[in-house]
Amino acid sequence: MFEKLINWSLSKNHDLPWRLNRTLYSTLVSEIMLQQTTVQTVLNHYERFLEKYPSIESLSLASEEELTIQWKGLGYYRRARNLRSACIDIMKNHSGKIPLDYEKLIKIKGIGEYTANALLAIGADQKALAIDANLERVLSRIYNINDFKGIKLQRKITQLFNENIICQNIDNLGPRNLNEALMDLGRIYCKANNVFCDLCPVKESCLAHKYKVELSLPTKEVKVKKEKEVLKLLRVIVEENNKFLVYKKKSNEWLSLQNEIPTYLISGTSETKQYPKLNINLEFDLLPMIKTAITKYSIENYILILNKAEFETLGSNRKYFNVPFSDESNLSTASIKALQFFDFKKQERR
Repeated sequence: MFEKLINWSLSKNHDLPWRLNRTLYSTLVSEIMLQQTTVQTVLNHYERFLEKYPSIESLSLASEEELTIQWKGLGYYRRARNLRSACIDIMKNHSGKIPLDYEKLIKIKGIGEYTANALLAIGADQKALAIDANLERVLSRIYNINDFKGIKLQRKITQLFNENIICQNIDNLGPRNLNEALMDLGRIYCKANNVFCDLCPVKESCLAHKYKVELSLPTKEVKVKKEKEVLKLLRVIVEENNKFLVYKKKSNEWLSLQNEIPTYLISGTSETKQYPKLNINLEFDLLPMIKTAITKYSIENYILILNKAEFETLGSNRKYFNVPFSDESNLSTASIKALQFFDFKKQERR
């Protein structure tokens, strides 16, 4: 039933750069980039990234700080660290070559079940299903697999695939073609909260379409939505000779190895101990404020502009250094927004 789907996919999406001149390494890069990120976002970074790191060896030799700079804009920096760890492991334990064995792949640091299957199915065109959110959703609808979304459903799909109950003719169709076609279908027509069944190449074979339950699958567990905890931070801009003070985030902190302007905790929980507590009386509610968010926190960033002597009265044991205002290459998003506000106020004063 998938021939029409594959023909549609090849005609519409064959020119995505990671589908051209494919190698196992470029597949490793693209698949890790595409996790939790839109295709358009990856399109803006993929080719530039491969120009900087054209091989497993070149990426393995990059420092974490260098990689963080090149990854900027893709978000979820843990993926960049996973990619680097995988390349280091492959160089050390596999002579720089990606093994085409599932058990060996999942033992590589930074490679999980999805990436291992993607390397086999998409990179090497071997029999496997790379079950991401798109495949999970599309296959649950096509075959009317009624199980809770997430690990339970993924395990069920894997079981049915291994038992040759679903995707039986994957070898004849080509594992790469089928996996990518299913991903394209989930991305374009068979979305989480919207479906375009009239345009779908497999609507005649789709059981969810037959029974009119497309948007009921995959089944979602009802979860009580938790409100994000509000975290209040003071962001301090210290200007001197057209430069500003920053410090480098530690590897075990949020946004590790990025630069951040001096930051103090106004209110929060013990999880935010990476920021020193502000120990002065300050009517921060009178200060300008910008909002950001990270993990489970909604962050209120209060902006304070001080000269160097005033800043030293706040006290901090961090090591600070000066960065030109023109250099935002490794700066945290909140710091950039604070500096943009500062620049806006300077323009106003002129």
